[in-house]
Amino acid sequence: MTAEVNAEPIHSDRLQGKFISLLDALKQRVVGQDELIEYLLIALLTDGHVLLEGPPGLAKTRTVHALSDLLEGVFHRAQFTPDLLPSDITGTEIYNSQQGDFSFRPGPLFCNLLLADEINRAPAKVQSALLEAMAERQVTVAGKTYPLQRFFMVMATQNPLEQEGTYPLPEAQLDRFMLHIRVDYPDHEQEKEVLRLVRREHSASLAGDNTAAQVVLSETDLFQARSAIMDTYMAPNLEDYLIALVMATRQPERYGDDLKDSLVFGASPRATIALDRAVRAKAWLAGRDFVTPDDVQEMAPSILRHRIGLSYVAEARGLNKDQLIGELISRVAVP
Repeated sequence: MTAEVNAEPIHSDRLQGKFISLLDALKQRVVGQDELIEYLLIALLTDGHVLLEGPPGLAKTRTVHALSDLLEGVFHRAQFTPDLLPSDITGTEIYNSQQGDFSFRPGPLFCNLLLADEINRAPAKVQSALLEAMAERQVTVAGKTYPLQRFFMVMATQNPLEQEGTYPLPEAQLDRFMLHIRVDYPDHEQEKEVLRLVRREHSASLAGDNTAAQVVLSETDLFQARSAIMDTYMAPNLEDYLIALVMATRQPERYGDDLKDSLVFGASPRATIALDRAVRAKAWLAGRDFVTPDDVQEMAPSILRHRIGLSYVAEARGLNKDQLIGELISRVAVP
């Protein structure tokens, strides 16, 4: 499926209304994961891929399914396993005996939204094929290159608790994910609402009420919204602050001797670009036409946590990545 951006003027208020409707529709179907929903929409607005990390049963897959139901586009799900082959996701050449030649049969990557479930269970060759798709929006099979859809987004999940039979994601691939979202347990009231939601859905299913979700957001609206967020104003001193936060991951010792040797490597310039886009999208979703320091501080952990390497020294001190990022945020001067 392809769509061209409409040449009509972009009406930001109308587009914001569409995303608010999308946000509300998702919150009705997924309880207790408001931050996850907001961050998925930010990734959608900024043309970024998302890595979701959390224990089983926290509605990661459910949220992705709910989002796909409310968007115009093709949704595919791929279950990653240790015996998965690259051709299982890219597609393969099939021999046609009647015509005496080969034809290409596309795999799950040929879609708009791909749910890569338990991504860290796939071996290196599969990860390499996925990296090409994420970075270049194309796949290569039997020496031929096939372009993917213009609107293509990977939403991958991984379980942090079970490490048996998993393969650590390479740093190059991690850097291609715009956001690394940590999904946590709901609180008491949220869990109560989860129970009520599941009961309502079960009752509706028994009653035969399988009303399909209506598409809320078209592909044309999505492309226009992506253009609109780039007009969100960021003050020059706030831009310097954003860059300083990323630079602090490369030279943490500048912000305290206790942070010396805490990182093996810092965030790449891709983190700066991702943070710039993410904070503009966050402000735009909130109905503002300007970015605030709070936007930068809130988005920084999800942008940086998968792009830095913690040293053994920091681990020996009991420091984790989120704590270190929090220390840097508290020490870099706010404009």
